Amino acid sequence: MRTQLRSIWAAVALGVPALGGCDKLDVTDLNNPGLDQLEQNPTPSAVNTAASGLLIGLRNGVSAENGWVTIVGAMGREGYNLNTVSDPRYISEVVVGPLSPGSPAFGANFWPQRYANIRNATVLLNAVDNVVGLSDAEKEGIRGFTKTIQALEFLSVIVSRDENGAVIDVNRPPTGEPGPIAPPEEVYAKIVELLEEGRTHLQAAGGAFSFRLSTGFGSFDTPLQFLKVNRAIRARVAVYLDDWNTALDALLQSFLDTNAPLSTGVYHVFGTGSGDLTNLIIQSHPFIRAEPSLLTSAQLQPNNQPDLRATTKIATGDPATGGTTPITVTSDKIFTLYPDPTSPVAIIRNEELILLRAEANVGLGTGASIAAALDDINLIRTNAGGLAPYSGAQTAAAVLDELLYNKRYSLLWEGGHSWIDFRHYNKLTALPRQAGENGKFFTKMPFPNNECLARTDAASLPGCSPVVGQ
Repeated sequence: MRTQLRSIWAAVALGVPALGGCDKLDVTDLNNPGLDQLEQNPTPSAVNTAASGLLIGLRNGVSAENGWVTIVGAMGREGYNLNTVSDPRYISEVVVGPLSPGSPAFGANFWPQRYANIRNATVLLNAVDNVVGLSDAEKEGIRGFTKTIQALEFLSVIVSRDENGAVIDVNRPPTGEPGPIAPPEEVYAKIVELLEEGRTHLQAAGGAFSFRLSTGFGSFDTPLQFLKVNRAIRARVAVYLDDWNTALDALLQSFLDTNAPLSTGVYHVFGTGSGDLTNLIIQSHPFIRAEPSLLTSAQLQPNNQPDLRATTKIATGDPATGGTTPITVTSDKIFTLYPDPTSPVAIIRNEELILLRAEANVGLGTGASIAAALDDINLIRTNAGGLAPYSGAQTAAAVLDELLYNKRYSLLWEGGHSWIDFRHYNKLTALPRQAGENGKFFTKMPFPNNECLARTDAASLPGCSPVVGQ
């Protein structure tokens, strides 16, 4: 975690343009502030710019060709980047393995980018304590927003590393000794702490933020509305921890609404302006393909057509093959979710919240809670999938399988949800193996080599060893 932080902060705070096009993140001069100014002499303008800049850091690496959606999506058998002429590791490592600490853009991905933004958030929080010229409410708004974003970044780190753990002691000099690797339970406790503190700050933040959010946040751009986003993320975390009652309580305070569009939520936005970041996993990409079994495995509507979520998100196109014979993956199924380079990618939205409520009720396992879960599952089945209401067994095990099916198709190619969800319930091997049945399933990713090289205890850390699949 020690390496690259100062330079990556500079990329975010000293020269990354605003999100372009119609989804512009309209902030003040991003040539200011510098890291030294924020640490030593913060101004309101510098602090507000840095707060908006956290959204630039948050979207970094999400929609890249080797980004979160593609790499974690491949591990959950949602889709693949089959451009193995460019780099065979898209299949040889991500699908077959082992995952190597020596390939930080593949098997050891999603570490420096996430910690860079965590560090940015830490610097910003320190600066807010010292800035003059912002009201107490404005400061509380920045703190609540920043801690929520920081929690999201920590969540990305730990869901990718799982039992290998992660660093949570980040308030250290960038060139000093790295913080210790904390076990997963401590990382999740830190995430919960940040979200709960964020809620308290947001409740005291008044009617408006002092900084601008991107258009991907829509109407959730005031402290009280953003508080609903904070609670939505808190619910996701609680479900990951099997903390069902907390999840249900957080969902009551979130933006879950069965009468609202399922697409309601918050999004990463992209632009094509000079220096802006574009969505690279677009429909016309010559090598990105969907898992071919998604269409054949989809449940059927009453008219015998596949689940609408499959047919509206996947189409048939030119075939592509990746890998090295005989370990290859072939698919002619293309994703249609992202038609152009400005297409947004969901962070969290209403459809997921409804399914999280169903998941929490399945977890409680009572007759009444299973019935409540089926109400939510059927809402998604009929409205998003065009399916008839569920008619199978109403045991907790059967309804869980139905829930996982719906989460897979509802959240397809948005954020690696299949890998996270099927791993959660020890059901990864129920997914297609691929690569001529040589495919492997991984429960965690290793740390990148640079992290291990910075540590005197690297030899004793499981995260510094390759991860072999099952």
